[in-house]
Amino acid sequence: MQHLLWTESHRPKTIEECILPERLKKPFQEYVNTKKIPHLLLSGGAGVGKTTVAKAMCNQIDADYIMINGSDESGIDVFRTKIKDFASSMSFTGGRKVIIVDEADYLNPNSTQPALRNAMEEFASNCSFIFTCNFKNRIIDPLHSRCAVVDFTLRNEDKTKMATQFFKRIQLILQSEKVEYEDMVIAELIKKHFPDFRRILNELQRYSQFGKIDVGILTHIGEVSIAEIIKHLKNKDFGAIRKWVATADFDAATLYRKLYDNLYDVLQPQSIPQAVIILADYQYKQAFVADVEINTVACLTEIMVSVEFK
Repeated sequence: MQHLLWTESHRPKTIEECILPERLKKPFQEYVNTKKIPHLLLSGGAGVGKTTVAKAMCNQIDADYIMINGSDESGIDVFRTKIKDFASSMSFTGGRKVIIVDEADYLNPNSTQPALRNAMEEFASNCSFIFTCNFKNRIIDPLHSRCAVVDFTLRNEDKTKMATQFFKRIQLILQSEKVEYEDMVIAELIKKHFPDFRRILNELQRYSQFGKIDVGILTHIGEVSIAEIIKHLKNKDFGAIRKWVATADFDAATLYRKLYDNLYDVLQPQSIPQAVIILADYQYKQAFVADVEINTVACLTEIMVSVEFK
């Protein structure tokens, strides 16, 4: 499967290949140069390169490592089996071992996370832990204090440079995959999903099935138009809302942002604070729900019944 997915076959293998601001890349390169990876907590949005950085460091120093996905394996049994067994054994290469806990904010904060706190101290001489998360506030304080925390937050001056690097990298990937493309379409895709490089690459692979990535698919990757859904909300037409969510091609985070940006244009002033609270609540829940469609419909339904439109 890894050979079928572009996100895996084209994943950067070294820190130097990672598309990151130099201020973030520099400490990771230093860890590689010294072959000493401390306990790390890498936080930031989806697709910005947290897991890629963790794997690249381990590969470059030839460290034995395992991956634990916190969203799939969040219970105490994971600690008692995989984590503890791996951490307590010696490395085959004689070097330091690393446990990468992906999506660590899904780990149970009442059992697994406290257990990890003790394991980090017990196996500190043999094993380093790298946690990745979207929401670092869901990681308990004792884990925070035991890790060097790196926030993958992008400054305004970082974005233009990174987008240019994304563009050049995507060109190389499409050429290697022998996919024809038009630069304008690639630029639109980056504009829509930046800085989620994983999402950009997945979308490119999906569109490549048409044989050519050209202006013919621009309608698929254009900005989310909310005029239609606002009309359904004003009309309190739940059936139309549900149908729109089920059939529209959109990213939920983008939808929430566009609704937020248009609140003053479509709502009565007294309803705007309530709408902001609703959007913030469901945007937070979006990272943890099993069914994104249901969560989105629930958000729009609560807005429909709770606010007054102009």
